[in-house]
Amino acid sequence: MFNLDQLRGFVAVAEELHFGRAAARLSMTQPPLSRSVQRLESELGVRLFDRDSRGVALTPAGAVFVEEARALLRDASGARDLVRRVASGEGGTLRIGFTAGSASVALPDLLEQLAHRVPGVEVELVEMVTGEQIDALSRQETDLGLARPPFRPAGLRSREWHREALVAAVPAEHPLALSEQPLRPADLIGHPIILHEPDRAAYFHRLVTTLVPIRDEDVRHTVSQILTMICLVAAGRGIALVPSSAASLRMEGVSYRPLATRPERPVELHLAWSPHSLNPALPVALRGLTPLTPSPSDARSRPHRAPR
Repeated sequence: MFNLDQLRGFVAVAEELHFGRAAARLSMTQPPLSRSVQRLESELGVRLFDRDSRGVALTPAGAVFVEEARALLRDASGARDLVRRVASGEGGTLRIGFTAGSASVALPDLLEQLAHRVPGVEVELVEMVTGEQIDALSRQETDLGLARPPFRPAGLRSREWHREALVAAVPAEHPLALSEQPLRPADLIGHPIILHEPDRAAYFHRLVTTLVPIRDEDVRHTVSQILTMICLVAAGRGIALVPSSAASLRMEGVSYRPLATRPERPVELHLAWSPHSLNPALPVALRGLTPLTPSPSDARSRPHRAPR
């Protein structure tokens, strides 16, 4: 089978129509170039050049094959460049898991930063709840996650990416929707509550039940997705406690009321990844990412990035 060196030699002779000039262009002597072309003709079983005392000319077969040879050389060069980019972390694919709740603010900011930091890397997105993300990262089915802590039992590493307030999604006609002051957790006692499901939405279930005195008799529904909670609020089924970014859903019949909590922004979203990842693009991408919401220790050195 012919090789790339034979193709390069053939294309050089085809373009120069002179073995001596082609050999000089390739920084080699004429005899090995002539032998290379002869071997190529033997491999193909056709004559590529007519040679006589007047010079060198392509045969009809040679004129067709020169275009194929150029395409093969371009493909080989592109494959070589691609492999090098992937190995250096500047190419390849980054598989990102994300929670539905991160899609309105945190995910777009992450994608924007990745487009500037690693423009040659293709991004694949997979929507997953946090538990599914932990499993996928541990099995290296994904490379990076936007998920809720904690991650230590799975041996993952993480860094805080975004922190936001918890707000009350209230039916628009509800008396609490008319309050001019931030609601206090105690204000919700006695009102029907739409609560996060304790298994599939474990992070929010723990957070809400820690910050707000939820009585069992007040829980009307338990669901796992924030969008579902907002739909139930719009239907007048109760009050839901959701991250402030959920207000971007702008669903008719729902009012979002500030909720006085300590800390003021208790809802955390982290980037998570496996320290055992074999994807070269992951460390390159991580080095260039700036959290959407700086941590208190970073606030003096980094400008605040307002949610878009």
